[in-house]
Amino acid sequence: MSAQTEDAAESVPAGSRSQPQPVNAVSVSLPFPLSLYQTAVGKKWVMALTGIGLIGFVVVHMIGNLHIYEGPVELAEYAEALRDLGGDIIPRTLLLWILRFGLIAMFALHIHSAYSLKEMSRRSSPGAGRVGGQKSYAGGQDFLAADFASRTMRWTGPIIGLFILYHLADLTWGWFSWTDYVRGDPYHNVTSSLSNWPVALLYITANVALAIHLYHGTWSLFQSLGVNSPALNAARRGIAVTVAGVVLLGNLSFPIMVQAGLIDTDGCDPTCVPLQGEAGSGPAAPLTNGAND
Repeated sequence: MSAQTEDAAESVPAGSRSQPQPVNAVSVSLPFPLSLYQTAVGKKWVMALTGIGLIGFVVVHMIGNLHIYEGPVELAEYAEALRDLGGDIIPRTLLLWILRFGLIAMFALHIHSAYSLKEMSRRSSPGAGRVGGQKSYAGGQDFLAADFASRTMRWTGPIIGLFILYHLADLTWGWFSWTDYVRGDPYHNVTSSLSNWPVALLYITANVALAIHLYHGTWSLFQSLGVNSPALNAARRGIAVTVAGVVLLGNLSFPIMVQAGLIDTDGCDPTCVPLQGEAGSGPAAPLTNGAND
């Protein structure tokens, strides 16, 4: 440094020197431990932990749906068993609703942490994309470590979210006329809906997106939780492939088997009809007490 530069630096009072502002400044600092969520590391932990919970739900939901291969009565009995969780200890359906609200909370935290991390990445680079938050480089990008699944997470996530809303409207709320919806008869509703090939194609497409999302989510959650070592990478990848593959094969089997005619209500004798529910539940309200899923 020249003498002139040193003199200029010494002439500026220390208190008047501008300090660099943080890229992701926090307007209001929350108390511990909520303040952890205001950091990138905290958001990644929340995203990983909620991801574990959502992965568990997806796997259990797929396994439960396999009761459709046993027949209408068995599927209806499974749906009824969900409402009887807790037995006589707590009011009927209370535990199921607690689980539902917990699932909604996990979805909300998972989506919010993902969006927040995207925004933090976008703000850290002026040229970052507004949709995915990816940084932009003048010379382009060559992806060495990021695979197709990781680069499409910003698309598969919204696809899954929209599909969930359609799935509920289709098989739980019965909003669409083409389903020939019967309240409380999940077997009929599934076969009636998936017998329409556009609906079956939609389910197949959405479940492919789900499998891609599951693969990268399962792989990356270990890294977010600090379990990241070359010695463990092979096991991490194996777990990710297994989870995504099992869910994909199980979920794809339903629209494919219905379209192939291997799951239908043709020739169903009276024993196939679910038992009648409580009085006042309506003429078509069987074991499932009015709900379908």
